[in-house]
Amino acid sequence: MNITDVRVRKVAKEGKMKAVVSITIDDEFVVHDIKVIEGEKGLFIAMPSRKAADGEYRDIAHPINSATRDRIQTLILDKYQDVMNETDGQEEAAEE
Repeated sequence: MNITDVRVRKVAKEGKMKAVVSITIDDEFVVHDIKVIEGEKGLFIAMPSRKAADGEYRDIAHPINSATRDRIQTLILDKYQDVMNETDGQEEAAEE
């Protein structure tokens, strides 16, 4: 499995959710609504989920093992940092 595209949409309002991400797998399958969250120990991802009748949230799509989750999370967070660095550079250029 290769993640062939990562698209990051920053969240404008303040809060713990920093971005919403879509990934493309093998140029054939897309997973939308992966969230980048700021937690107590730093950034992490939350897979797309839905609220069940019992009030609990259940993942709609998720990796089967922790190695795959770690690989996806690393790719997403690296891309998120790239987007944040680009945004910071554009804001500094606009101020000059």
